Amino acid sequence: MIANAVVAARNRLGNIISILPDRFFRIQYRLGAGCVSISLITSACAPVGPNFARPTAPEAARYTAAPLPDKIEPIAAIGGAAQKFEIGQSVAMEWWALYHSNALSALVETALKANPSLAAGQTALRKAQESVTAERGALLPSVSGSLQAQRERANGAIVGSPEPASLYNLYNASVSVSYTPDLFGGTRRQIESLEAQADYQRFALAATYLSLTTNVVTAAIQEASILDQIAATNDVVTAEKAELDVVRRQFDLGGAARSDILAQEATLAQTQATLPPLRLQLAQTRLQIANYLGKLPNEAGDSTIRLGDLRLPEELPVSLPSNLVEQRPDIREAEAELHQAAAQVGIATAAMLPQFKLTAAYGNEALDIGSLANPANVAWNIGAGLTQPLFDGGTLLHEKRSAEAGYEQSASLYRATVLTGFQNVANALEALQWDAETLRAQLAAEQSAADSYALAQRQYELGAINYLTLLNAQRTVQQTKISLVQAEASRFADTAALFQALGGGWWDRTDLVDTRSADLR
Repeated sequence: MIANAVVAARNRLGNIISILPDRFFRIQYRLGAGCVSISLITSACAPVGPNFARPTAPEAARYTAAPLPDKIEPIAAIGGAAQKFEIGQSVAMEWWALYHSNALSALVETALKANPSLAAGQTALRKAQESVTAERGALLPSVSGSLQAQRERANGAIVGSPEPASLYNLYNASVSVSYTPDLFGGTRRQIESLEAQADYQRFALAATYLSLTTNVVTAAIQEASILDQIAATNDVVTAEKAELDVVRRQFDLGGAARSDILAQEATLAQTQATLPPLRLQLAQTRLQIANYLGKLPNEAGDSTIRLGDLRLPEELPVSLPSNLVEQRPDIREAEAELHQAAAQVGIATAAMLPQFKLTAAYGNEALDIGSLANPANVAWNIGAGLTQPLFDGGTLLHEKRSAEAGYEQSASLYRATVLTGFQNVANALEALQWDAETLRAQLAAEQSAADSYALAQRQYELGAINYLTLLNAQRTVQQTKISLVQAEASRFADTAALFQALGGGWWDRTDLVDTRSADLR
């Protein structure tokens, strides 16, 4: 019998829930000049506070003071391919593939799958998005159902009973509704603030993605450069050892002095002393690459990438300056922070205005569970309340002023970020041009040094010059070989820096694109 009564009460509770929207959410309230129509979602007044508008892009015709050349002329060296600036073109999503190195592409793809910082950014984005969805629930009424049973003992005289004490059971099944109309938009501004925070996390993830891919590429280029520098130094060591053997033979034949041997040995030792620092740089670079790939230091491996295996991208996309604010993730981060700061002003303003709250409850009360479903035992209430801050010591006023100051600060930081972004692009474009000239000069210097050294060897063998002149020629060859390798690596790294400065093509990734935004391409 009790089980049947419980079932009947549960069904009655379901009926209450089903009829409650029709009985409650059709109520119309007129509050002053604003009309609040309560259905499932309230249509309220416009939110207080500034309506955010995206900053306009700077009006700049180009990034550099002087116009870019049509192209960078080719150089007969590694990394010396001709490069042409494609004005108005955007960076490809997988720009590292333009180096035409399967090994390099494999490194980048491994990092994108295994790097923990990227995974953390993805989790942070999901967290922010869930916070937005959670806050949107505040726009809807809060509905809760309850089923209670309690045993009570009451003073009979109080309830008008002749008995000194009265014992009875009380059962209650009800649905309660609580709703706070968002008349002044405080809740909507809070949602807007959280949406801006989610945008910030999305652009922070894009920045992490861009930094990771660029760092992997530049680290691989650095590793290849160090390997070539070590190889060039070993070639110099081999030549200096052979020269030392020649000097020793000449000394045995009386054609050289003991001081010549000592000088050659010192030169050889100095050259060999440059190898340990290079090997240290190599080890540290490989450890850094392992970190990018999400590996422990003991899992660091040896790369097979050499500068000669890479192809210098010949077409360099240069986005229009008006598009840079769309493509740079750091600028979009600053914009999201500005948006969030604007929403905070609205939140602080709404907190100073009246807050309305509507409540209602509908259910049954009975002294025995069998009567709980009886329509005659219906109990209900409905109410409305208003809260207006009257005195808080100036807290709300100064919180609003603080939010306004935060908005002004974010606006200044946004402008600073835009300036830095344009400077980064200009730096990369200038570096591409002048490092090409550096490579051209270093190639000429290396060829001249090699020819000079070969001539000095013949002259020394003929006794036309002293040994000090020969040593100077040796040192010049060593220095120019190392400098040439560094100049070759710089052109590969400069190109990666340009791709990074222009945004790196993150907007084409499906896991980073905001479907609410216009196509950036």
